[in-house]
Amino acid sequence: MTEVEPIITRIEDSVYWIILNRPDKLNSINPEMLEMLERALDKVEGDSEIRCVVITGAGDRAFSAGADISFFRNLSPEEAEKVISSKGHHAFLRIMNSNKPVIAAVNGLALGGGCELSLMCDFRIASDKARFGQTEVNLGLIPGWGATRILPKIVGPSHAKWMMMTGCILSAEEALKIGLVNRVVQSDQFSEEIKRFAISLAKGPNVALAEIKRLINSSIVDESDLASEAKSFGRIFETEDFKEGLTAFFEKRKPCFKGS
Repeated sequence: MTEVEPIITRIEDSVYWIILNRPDKLNSINPEMLEMLERALDKVEGDSEIRCVVITGAGDRAFSAGADISFFRNLSPEEAEKVISSKGHHAFLRIMNSNKPVIAAVNGLALGGGCELSLMCDFRIASDKARFGQTEVNLGLIPGWGATRILPKIVGPSHAKWMMMTGCILSAEEALKIGLVNRVVQSDQFSEEIKRFAISLAKGPNVALAEIKRLINSSIVDESDLASEAKSFGRIFETEDFKEGLTAFFEKRKPCFKGS
């Protein structure tokens, strides 16, 4: 059997496509994918042919349902901070710090770390079938890949607290209303609209676009802002509520949190 690559890349019309390719796992993100994402972004910065980047998910069910939490089992707080949270920050910040415009083409579920991946992109274009959520609280956990810092600056503190503290899942139209996405496109027109928009950016004045991105993003977040999130993420791994949330997830039952 041919081994399936967890990330697929290609270049078309000066647009670099990064496709999360674990559709059977709802494109959930594991440590290998984070490393491959960084390598893909290395190519973005080193290839003058690339003028725009699109990140999307394989299949029609998910952009990414978040971190693959099978890797969360038996991690110490220190390992959770470094191996999961800080490693994700490092990879995702490459998107925000890239001098090329990056589009998140959200074709389905964008939950937890998948939603956070989209937050790092310059534009979020959603299919009408897309769904968004910071659902970590359902595991007794907090977002660990930037949402606590970036989401409030995109949708405002009130909406960000609502999403992160309730774990609610928003429809594409609800996400549009609070400013989480730029546009919602009918699913049968989605691929063509993403291509059209990406090519229009690729044909734009790349130096000016890069400066606009740099100036705006410099006021949003940097690595020092994310360090406290990573520490908090790690500390949560010591709590009984997280242990209960993780156990309940794998046992496919509702967790019983006790506040400890």
